Amino acid sequence: MNSARTNASGVVIPPPILYLSAFLIGCIIQAALPLALFSSTLISWPLGLCFLIPSGAFARWAFVTMRRVGTSASHRKPSAALSTEGPFRISRNPIYVAMTGLYLGAVFLVNSVWPLLLLVPLILLMHWGVILKEERYLSGQFGDAYSAYKSAVRRWL
Repeated sequence: MNSARTNASGVVIPPPILYLSAFLIGCIIQAALPLALFSSTLISWPLGLCFLIPSGAFARWAFVTMRRVGTSASHRKPSAALSTEGPFRISRNPIYVAMTGLYLGAVFLVNSVWPLLLLVPLILLMHWGVILKEERYLSGQFGDAYSAYKSAVRRWL
């Protein structure tokens, strides 16, 4: 275990920026080439809310849990503690699960195919550009404790 805990994960672009960028690119494509998911917002809006509300609550739970254990969600700050409680018992990345749910909710609200199609490359970018870097960092910071946690809890859900 690294007792200094001075390094951050090395993630270059913060995940909220990645999610927002993918969504905005999808909306720009939608403006040029309109393609709706559903014929009516009577379907898309309730579906969107079904994703937004629980995803927002899940994100809040994760942030509150991280604050309670004394660590930060920021990639620029070192991890002071390994979060294994609350939503971190369900997923090693509950904030990213929540962000994906929020993204899907927004996709349904705008009722567009394009941001939905961009979700696949976004998830791949998150996996290779963010999550694997974070996992290497956390392994270095927390050693065997993180290895045991990885064995016990899934990456996503």
